[in-house]
Amino acid sequence: MSALRERRALFPPSRRRHVVSFTNGASVRGRRAQEETEGTFPARSLPPASSSCSLGVGDTENVIGMVIGKTDVRSFPDRKNIGTERYTFNFTIRDSPTYFINVQSWGREEYIRSLSESFRVGDCVTIENPLIQSKEAEREEKFNPVTPSGYKLLLSENHSVVKTCSCYDTDTRLLSLLHLPVKDPQDYYSLGDIVANGQSLHGRVLNVLAAVMAVGEPKYFMTSDKRKGQRCEVKLYDETERSFPIVCWDNESIQLAQSWIPQETVIFASDVRINFDKFRNCMTATVISKTIITTNPETAEANVLFSFIKESAQAGALHSPGKELANETINLEAVVNVYTVEQLKEKALQSDGKLEPLHGIIYGYISTLDIDENVSRVLRNRCSICRFIVSEASNTCTFCTDVSPEAKSTFASFDILVDVTDHTGTLHSCYLSDCVAEETLGCTVQEFLMLEEDQKTALKWQLLLERSKIYFKVTSSPNWRTGLKVNLLSCKLADPVEASQSLLARDWND
Repeated sequence: MSALRERRALFPPSRRRHVVSFTNGASVRGRRAQEETEGTFPARSLPPASSSCSLGVGDTENVIGMVIGKTDVRSFPDRKNIGTERYTFNFTIRDSPTYFINVQSWGREEYIRSLSESFRVGDCVTIENPLIQSKEAEREEKFNPVTPSGYKLLLSENHSVVKTCSCYDTDTRLLSLLHLPVKDPQDYYSLGDIVANGQSLHGRVLNVLAAVMAVGEPKYFMTSDKRKGQRCEVKLYDETERSFPIVCWDNESIQLAQSWIPQETVIFASDVRINFDKFRNCMTATVISKTIITTNPETAEANVLFSFIKESAQAGALHSPGKELANETINLEAVVNVYTVEQLKEKALQSDGKLEPLHGIIYGYISTLDIDENVSRVLRNRCSICRFIVSEASNTCTFCTDVSPEAKSTFASFDILVDVTDHTGTLHSCYLSDCVAEETLGCTVQEFLMLEEDQKTALKWQLLLERSKIYFKVTSSPNWRTGLKVNLLSCKLADPVEASQSLLARDWND
């Protein structure tokens, strides 16, 4: 099927006149190709004979595609206006299994930042009036994703417009493109191969297929030249290696990583840089500007890895995601810094939403503990086979699809939101879960479920407003209701003398 017929099959007739499909620039040939210059020209001015764009019907000026890659906004000195800077960011769109193209935008800081924030990887976008330019493959593909097209799109602040499409309006065949790797699905290194080859792969750019073991919290910092930076580390695993770190340094990949579900998500990461970490004495991978990550790829190779994940979970060969994260927490004996609620809120404000993970102690009390109301606000179910959280609506694990319904079951674990208060204020919606909740309540989930309503109320009032020594971990989380995500690591009745001494010492220091 020709590219033109493929496009007509992909979109309904009402859309055909708005579509530009980017085909392989290598197929441009003949006198028309010789006449094309390296300059920039509007999409609608391209002659239909040029295979750089297979036009749907007549002149077109819109491009529709899925965003499969995106970089952060960067700035460079403006050579024409000394002392000023120009801003830019790139992204990659795809409109068919075969074809995808890079898009570049330059302009004022306000325009570029606003445009960048208007869509994310995984969105469907319509680009109106883009400009098309031949790309210098050797130079540009050094820092940008390698595409099958000999061209790139440029966005003009004065003429081009990018609009996001509602998921309800996006063709399902376009959505399916998000699960197709941009590289040959068989062209990848296993994690074991990378470890085995060791430092001989240092600096190489490779493709990786792996499952997600755990996703770390983003960490924020200030560089020596006063620029804000960020970092997030994800632990990967496969049949050959139990734990392998991949590091994200840009906001776009970090936001994508935060959507991955540990021990359930598989990724195909094309063009990641492999390094030897001298400090940790191990091999690592790094997401770079060339990298395109395909989440849960629909390939035979990925299906084999999915089966491995499931079999490992059934055999109990892996820790649950909760245990993996728990292993990363600090030994409570090493936590000695005491804070007030007011001090934590001040730190959050001073960090401008970029608070690094902070461990500490609060001498306060639980002021909200709704364990005697709706049980759905206290417990959540997990699959007994793979230990993943199951849908509340169906109470069925959708991951263990090949297990008979008779063999499936779920179990409940604590998942409670509480308020923590001291004499300076209140931290709302703190997370009290799993073993910490069992220790705090003094009962297991099974024992809790056997309690009558009046017994649950009595248990609540045994804990409410009691002066406690509370260990916590707090991180910045814009998606969290309060902007701060607080996990309680321990909550026990405080020794009166210890609490008084701590309060007096704090007042003395103030």
